[in-house]
Order: sequence, then C-alpha cells, then structure tokens
Amino acid sequence: MKVGTDGVLLGAWTGLRSSERRMLDIGTGTGLIALMLAQRAPEAEVTGIDIDDVSQARENGEASPWGSRLHFVQTPVQRFAPAERFDRIVSNPPFYDATLPSPDAGRTTARHTVALPFSELCDAVLRLLAPGGRFSVVLPQSEVGRFLLAAGGRLTTLRRTDVRTTPRRPAKRTLLELARTEEADGAPMVDELVIGTGEHEDYTPEYRALTRDFYLKF
Repeated sequence: MKVGTDGVLLGAWTGLRSSERRMLDIGTGTGLIALMLAQRAPEAEVTGIDIDDVSQARENGEASPWGSRLHFVQTPVQRFAPAERFDRIVSNPPFYDATLPSPDAGRTTARHTVALPFSELCDAVLRLLAPGGRFSVVLPQSEVGRFLLAAGGRLTTLRRTDVRTTPRRPAKRTLLELARTEEADGAPMVDELVIGTGEHEDYTPEYRALTRDFYLKF
C-alpha cells in the first residue's frame, strides 16, 4: 500500500482554507497525503497517525522540504489525544467491510474495516475536529451510503465529487468534504471527475490540472 490514486486524489482535491493551521491525516501510511497537505499549506502543521509503524512516513517527511512541519505518531485514532483539535482532518480509510479479508495481514488492515470501523472513524473525527473544521475522505462509491449511515446525521456533506477512471466506466470512487451538521448550511456541491480519456496513459485536462503539482510527468 504505497502511493495510490486514491491518496493522490484526496491530497490534491481537499479544499484547504487559508485559516487552517492544524491538519491531521488519519491512517497516514507512507505519509503521502500529509506531505501533499504540507506542500499545499506552507503555514500549517500536519500530523499523520497510523496504527502501524510510521517510520517510513517519518523518513519521507524528513527527506522533504516540509519536514519541520510534519509530525508522525504511531497510535490508533481511537486513543489519540492531542493537546489541540484540528482545522482539517483527512483520511483514506480502510473499507470493504463485507468482503473476505486478504491472507496478507498488512493489506487486510489497509483495505478492510477491521481496526477502524466507519462508526469509530466518525466518532474520532467529531472528537478531534475544531469548531468550524472540515473533514475530507475518499471512499469506494459503493461504501458512501454505509459511511453516512455510520455518521448518524452528525456529519453533513458540503462537497462531493464522484470519480470515473474513464468516460465509459461508472464512478468507482467518491471524494467527500463534511462538517458537523449544525455547522452546515445549504445543499452540497456535487460534481464529477474523469481521470483518463480511455486511451493508454492519456489523462483528461481536469485530472492533469488537479494533480500537476504532484506528478513529474504532468
């Protein structure tokens, strides 16, 4: 579970505000999304947490130009107790609750809601999010309904982008930005993003524009 399209999408799509100074990446893995946030928000302190070893994330952070603003902690988010809450929380969480676990323990943790059920993720977000804060998450489109059910009406969608790999394929991923329900106002913004044109390694102008700051090939 190294660098994947889901993480790149979330790190590039998340709508950062200039007022956001404290950011949290839940399930940081190699630190990809945390690094992208630090690159995009030059005045923000970014913390990445993971139930698994974060030594590779630390190495990547230290090798980057933003190492002084990146902090990585190995801890389950259910037990994470920072001194201050966060203006922005992001997560590329485990999913596929109904599917059979992989025989590889690492992939099972990363791909299935074993260590972090959606209900516990939502509980953690509500506990750790500062007043007026925002939560961004990427999910398989098939899991969006289950995630919102787990939120129990406590989080409301402000923005949603459904992602297709090519124009002819149905959307497989969904990007959501949410806030506490009492802080949300009005209908969510809903749109769609297509990654490729359908030709081999030919990307749409929209995907290139979104991710060009992070891909050398763009």
